[in-house]
Amino acid sequence: MAGGPLDTEGLVTLLDHHGRRQSDERFDDLASRLAPSDLRDMYRAMVVTRAFDDAAMALQRQGELGLWVQSLGQEGIQAGSGKALRASDYVFPSYREHVVAYQRGLDLPQMLRLFRGLEHGPWDPSEIGFHLYTLVIGAHTLHATGYAMGMDRDGRVGSGTEDDGAVICYLGDGATSQGDFNEALTFAAVTNAPIVFLIQNNQWAISEPTTRQSRIPLVHRADGFGIPSMRVDGNDPIAGYAVTSWALEHARSGNGPVLIEALTYRMGAHTSSDDPTKYRERAQEDYWRERDPIARLESYLTEIGEFPEEFVAEIEAEGKEMAERARTLVRSWPAPPATSMFDHVYAHPHAAVETEREWFERYESSFTDTEAAR
Repeated sequence: MAGGPLDTEGLVTLLDHHGRRQSDERFDDLASRLAPSDLRDMYRAMVVTRAFDDAAMALQRQGELGLWVQSLGQEGIQAGSGKALRASDYVFPSYREHVVAYQRGLDLPQMLRLFRGLEHGPWDPSEIGFHLYTLVIGAHTLHATGYAMGMDRDGRVGSGTEDDGAVICYLGDGATSQGDFNEALTFAAVTNAPIVFLIQNNQWAISEPTTRQSRIPLVHRADGFGIPSMRVDGNDPIAGYAVTSWALEHARSGNGPVLIEALTYRMGAHTSSDDPTKYRERAQEDYWRERDPIARLESYLTEIGEFPEEFVAEIEAEGKEMAERARTLVRSWPAPPATSMFDHVYAHPHAAVETEREWFERYESSFTDTEAAR
């Protein structure tokens, strides 16, 4: 396959790609916490988010969005890890964690204000424990580590109660090549920060395969920092839940950071500006299409008799409603005044920004004056 052979060393899998339950004595007890209703919740999150994802991609192609970043194919690890979170935990996403955003209560169509260029912060992170998307690759790993250090100093770790929390930081394989990530691992390790770094290894850093980013599985990046780590099948929502639950409990208990490498695949383009047909083969896409996380969980739910027809109809209707609302909302948003780019740059008024605003207003008015003179 393009990008080199698939290395599955040490991979935790509890559902094979046909949706058949597998056993792993290290994680079977954690997986058993999931009731059928929990599994359906994860299925709902994946299906509804994919419907939204498809609608957003279509809106970008129609010129309604400046950019879109799909989560297509990566829903499994997001649904599993998101299900493992408590309200007391805090999420630092990169820019394609749409399933986790849905699980944390974000109204997904409002997210599109960011991708339409209307505002950088379409939601309040403090309300849902889900930080703003970070488009600068890897930068948020340091922010996440600092937040985790603060949680520790505020006494929100290691009490043994439900109030204990941890940070989970999502990043891609490409971000592991950034200096920020390696600095974050250093700080997290030496301060014993309560943070889980979850690498969604989707095989491609834009057009660069993982095999050209690291000579060893990314999970081993943690070894040099003394951080415990685990490798999980990222298209298996149940394994994703179990491994993330273990990691979060480790961090919440005051035992320090954990690194997870989730082996998954980006079925779509890196962003709407990318053309993956230029650098990867159809055979590789077909291989991963057979391992679709939604189909895998659907097969398992069907096998155990927990996939009623009324549930399927309900999810399909919700997905259609989400997509339609996204289309309607995006097309209803007027263009903001150009001067809004100067708003909210800093928390308080800033002399340099105000000077730039005044210059820009004079510049804009010069066109009005010219038209009036005519």
